[in-house]
Amino acid sequence: MHRRVYLAAVGTAASASLAGCSSVLSVFDDDDGPCAGEECDIGMSRNEFLPETYTASVGETVVWKNTSGADHTVTALENQIPEDAAYFASGGYEDEDTAIDAWHEYRGGRLGTRDTYEHTFEVPGTYAYICEPHVKGGMIGEVVVE
Repeated sequence: MHRRVYLAAVGTAASASLAGCSSVLSVFDDDDGPCAGEECDIGMSRNEFLPETYTASVGETVVWKNTSGADHTVTALENQIPEDAAYFASGGYEDEDTAIDAWHEYRGGRLGTRDTYEHTFEVPGTYAYICEPHVKGGMIGEVVVE
């Protein structure tokens, strides 16, 4: 009988502790992300763009910042950007194949810690992009231009 009382008390304490953790985490919002207080729109963690989807206006310049200790790239996927849109990639490459080859040959397009990359979006639509060194880990993002 005492064992049941003990287990019930432990279960209640654990629930209260977890509830406290979730309420602390829920206090944070998008303004507390990796670009809070920084001059960037999209941050880069070890293996993801933050936010994964960013909404911009036509003519807006979007700034990515490597907010992690890993090297990253911003590499647009040519078949997943609007037809009339300019291609973009860190390193200034003019097409996806060149950008990807450059990364694998000499780490071309590399954004080291605290480095930034920016691109101005002139055509509305959805733009998919990747981090070439981390794409297999799911580091994919998109900019939706309205």
